[in-house]
Amino acid sequence: MNYYWQFKYFTELSLNEFHDIIAIRLKAFVVEQNCAYLDLDGKDKKSYHALCRDGLGNIIATARILPAGITYPEISIGRVVTDENTRGQGIGHVLMNECMNFCKDEFGLSPIRISAQKHLESYYNKHNFVSTGKEYLEDDIPHVEMLFTPN
Repeated sequence: MNYYWQFKYFTELSLNEFHDIIAIRLKAFVVEQNCAYLDLDGKDKKSYHALCRDGLGNIIATARILPAGITYPEISIGRVVTDENTRGQGIGHVLMNECMNFCKDEFGLSPIRISAQKHLESYYNKHNFVSTGKEYLEDDIPHVEMLFTPN
């Protein structure tokens, strides 16, 4: 299947694109995980957004990239999600690779800090993120803080 990748700053997103980003996030994080949380935290307005579209133009994967100083002193990648119908096909790994390449191109070779759901720690390990040892509950879901340190 053909996929089309884009990175857009918040102000470059169309209303339809932002709607579709929020829809995929709410479906995964609120409905599938049965977790009520405030997705619209104001940080989207200060972020770059990764969009992966299928051949029909539907957004099937997304993430947001926050410049340093917004969530952490370092760059951060968050709200990483793929549509449930595309999971298991490796798109999540491609999404992280695309995000990491974007960060390198946009910000240079810099550390990246993330807040990962604990059950996804090995997924992020494959992208050279290492636990900082800080584990916590966020919205009643176990999380771990992880850091990518460039060589």
